Amino acid sequence: MGTGCRPERIALDPASWVEITRDWLRGADTLLDALVPAVAWHQGRRRMYDRILDEPRLSRSFAATEALPHPALALVRAALARQFAVPLGGVFLNYYRDGRDSVAWHGDRELRYLDDTLVAIVTLGAARPFLLRPRRVDGGGGGRARDLRPGSGDLMVMGGRCQRDWEHAVPKVVRAGPRISISLRWSSRAGAPTPRRSSRAGGRAASAAAAIGGIRNRH
Repeated sequence: MGTGCRPERIALDPASWVEITRDWLRGADTLLDALVPAVAWHQGRRRMYDRILDEPRLSRSFAATEALPHPALALVRAALARQFAVPLGGVFLNYYRDGRDSVAWHGDRELRYLDDTLVAIVTLGAARPFLLRPRRVDGGGGGRARDLRPGSGDLMVMGGRCQRDWEHAVPKVVRAGPRISISLRWSSRAGAPTPRRSSRAGGRAASAAAAIGGIRNRH
């Protein structure tokens, strides 16, 4: 592991933290190019006031037992489970096609009431702003945002009460290339459980170190 792969841990508050490791995944752009045509992407729908609108990004979720569209994803999951010593199951992919795609301020829905959580995100492709800000008690917009701006191959991990007390967003930008985020989650369930999202179909995992050039991690 090179010096650029050392994780940087940032304490957001006494109970929440974020960690970013630059260049954690080699071959990230190659993996993006493989996933774009291989994944059956889905565009969600969301109510905005009195209208139902398309979400401005594409997504796909895979349950722990489901076939993954590329064997590198199984390597990513296994490496993160070893690195953080927690079990990781489902794999969630979000595809931002250009600068017009985005996601609004939010905390991950099924984790937002829990005290001990982990959300790991590996970025493939274009660097985009990734903003974090504290959540207000009244549910309104939070305080000043900080931009972590992960680039291709970077690993970002939000932990502790981050989903409960902080919120994050990927805003629209004037111009950007395609970006895919690979997201995996863990929680201690030491809080009010919330319903999990449903996912679809099969099961498979295989080695792909040659295909993507290998995975760097801190072990």
